[in-house]
This record gives sequence, C-alpha cells and structure tokens, in this order.
Amino acid sequence: MFKKILIANRGEIALRVIRTCREMGIKTVAVYSTADKDSLPVRFADEAVCIGPAPSSESYLKIPNIIAAAEITNADAIHPGYGFLSENAAFSRVCKENDIKFIGASPEMIDAMGDKASAKATMKEAGVPTIPGSAGILDSFEDAKACAEEIGYPIMLKATAGGGGKGMQLCHDEEELAEGWESTRREAAAAFGNDGMYMEKFVVEPRHIEIQIASDYRGKACHLSERDCSIQRRHQKLVEEVPSPYMTDELREKMGEAAIRAAEAVKYEGVGTVEFLVDANRDFYFMEMNTRIQVEHTITEEVINYDLIKEQIKLAAGEKITGRNHFPAMHAIQCRINAEDPDRNFAPCPGDITNYNQPGGHGVRLDTHAYAGYRIPPYYDSMIAKLIVVAQTREEAITKMERALDEYIIEGVKTTIPFHKKLMRNEKFRSGNFTTKFLEEENI
Repeated sequence: MFKKILIANRGEIALRVIRTCREMGIKTVAVYSTADKDSLPVRFADEAVCIGPAPSSESYLKIPNIIAAAEITNADAIHPGYGFLSENAAFSRVCKENDIKFIGASPEMIDAMGDKASAKATMKEAGVPTIPGSAGILDSFEDAKACAEEIGYPIMLKATAGGGGKGMQLCHDEEELAEGWESTRREAAAAFGNDGMYMEKFVVEPRHIEIQIASDYRGKACHLSERDCSIQRRHQKLVEEVPSPYMTDELREKMGEAAIRAAEAVKYEGVGTVEFLVDANRDFYFMEMNTRIQVEHTITEEVINYDLIKEQIKLAAGEKITGRNHFPAMHAIQCRINAEDPDRNFAPCPGDITNYNQPGGHGVRLDTHAYAGYRIPPYYDSMIAKLIVVAQTREEAITKMERALDEYIIEGVKTTIPFHKKLMRNEKFRSGNFTTKFLEEENI
C-alpha cells in the first residue's frame, strides 16, 4: 500500500481524498495555487506545496510543477481527482516514467477511451450496443452528408476529442448539417486542438444513465449499479440519482452486463464509469467511458455503503476487487451547488461567503470545501458543494432534499440552491417522467 499520496486537484474532491487517506493510514500532500492558499485541503493535508499562480494553466495543469512537488515530498502515488489532469494521458505517462503511481488509467487506456470514435469502435467489437453512426472520422462534408442520409435525420455531429458539451451540433436536415459542419469543426479546433468530427443518430427522448464499474489488474470487473444524470443544462449535470426512476430490473441487468463487457474488453484497471443513452423504448447505447472517479460517485457510495475512493486506491496498489455486482436497496439524490446566479442565465458568482450554515440530520451528506469567510475564486469551476441525501424511497429522498436545501444557507454570493428548491417541487421531476431535455421544456 502507498505511504504518501499527492492529490493533484483542489476543492471538495481534494478534501474527499484526504479524508479516505487518513482513514487508511496514508499520508497526504495537497498542492495549491496562490488563490487556494486558505483552502480546507491545504489545512487538512499532512503537507502542502504551492505549485503556481491562480490560473489553472500555471498551477493545476502544470505537470512539471506537480511532479516536482511529488518528488520533494517523497510521494509514491498521485490521485488526480476529476477534471484537470485526471484523464490526461501525458500526465499518466510522466508519472509512470518517474516511478510515481498514477491512481487512474494507464496512458494507453486514456488514449483509447478519450478518442470517442475509436472508443465506440472498441465497444461495438465487444458487443456493447452503440448508437448508429459514422464508422470513424468524417473526412469531408460529402462524407457527412452521405452518412446522414444512410442513418436518417435527426443526427448529432460530435467532435472526436470533445467533452463538456463543446463540439456538438444537432441537425434535423441537410440544410442544418451544411450550416453546422464548419462552425462545429472550428469550435472543436479552438477548444480541443482537434477538428476531427464523427456522426451519430440522435436518440429520441433520451435518458442519460451511467453504470459505475470497478476492475482490477486481472481485468476482472464488477458493476455497482446505475446513476441517472438526465437533469442537465447544456450537457452539464446538475442533479443525479440512484436508482434511476426509469430503470427496470431487466434493463439494469442488461446494462450492468454491458458495462462489465466494456471494462473487460479493454482490460480496464481501477474505478470508472460507462455512460449510456437510453431511449423511449428502453434501448440503450454506449456514449463514453470515463476513466476516473466521477463527481457523482457519492450517491453510489450511499446506496451500497462503500467507499469508492478507498476501492480506487486499493486497486491502484494492485489489490483484487473486493466489490461484487450491486443493486441499490436505498434511494440517493445529489444536487450540485454552484456559485452561479440562476436568474442571470447561471452566470458565475465568485466572491466572499459572508454567512454559512450547513444542513444536517439523518441521511444527509455534504461534500464541500466552503465555509464562512471563504473567498470563491473566479479561476475555476463554479461548483462549491455537493448535497447528497439517502432514504428508503425516491419520494422520501426528494422530501429530505427539500428540507436539507431549506437548511443550507450561503450568503454573500448567489448560488443554485433556489433553483434546486424549485426543481424538487416540480411535479414532472417528482413523477420521474423526464429526459435530458427537461430543463429546455420546463420553466424552473
């Protein structure tokens, strides 16, 4: 087992990893930018090293600075959290070259799963259902036009290196395809340095449902049930829950088996997530595989009562999986609390928190790095907390979340708490009858 782990991240996920490491008897190193010098991870880690100025390009994305911090503190492993360098093949490779264990996927695995077109081809070969679309990268508009005619409109143009909702264009006919072809390629080139495009059939009334998996060095995998991530805004998740209100026992078994096939086909090692779209007929299609811990891993932990960060560290240390296929016996919901103003199109709201009260009580969990007096910097993602509740039923979980949101007081900055309160009262949400288009159709 590792003696000291450096956490190459910030905020709530850095604090989350520190907590598990302390329980496992592993020393921790926090790295931080000058903007995060007063953060809770810096306070609670055993050691802390400043790795640069506030911009992430000069600190949390600066690989040489992070490796130097690991070397001077004698860290024998690095946990990347999520975001930043968590799925960066070059970072994984540099860690390996410096004899530091990267608690995540190998560079080869990241390359294979990070390229959406090649990942889809791999999954198709493994017998995992995939969305009908182009065989690979589209070489020209004429290729795109021919492919669209073959699979039928509507179609979705996607950047092969895309993510976070960038480099995507929905086209209902040839005219929209012609308009979107160049603009989508330009956006992809600017965002990812790669204008490669592929095409998929657009799934009608889609649900975004993902399967948590764990797999060890032998390539042996298990699944830990599903999460429903359909409540999104511009392809960014806002609320997640497990089990999915759309799920049936038969569908869960099929999707779990498909996720295991996906992991074992690529000999995946570690904790990861296989994401699917599920249509109105409950047919499901592979979207992508995330080779890291997810923001929403918390709700899976609550319904199976297991520490996924601990499992991730143990798998990285070469231990066999201790998990087995799980099916949820409870219901958990997570609301992402962002420092954003819902009344101004969710504009970011950095600033000082002047008053702060955390919710509590049975079945309430809060993963956060915020506190009274904390200054939310303008340089990073606006998420400041994850509010999680667990109860016997979905109805009870929603009621518990309403109560917890009422107790959660953050003053000095605007947050998404009022938005989540309205969402919990929305009858369509409460009925479980929603798709990824929910927020486009409902006035929350």
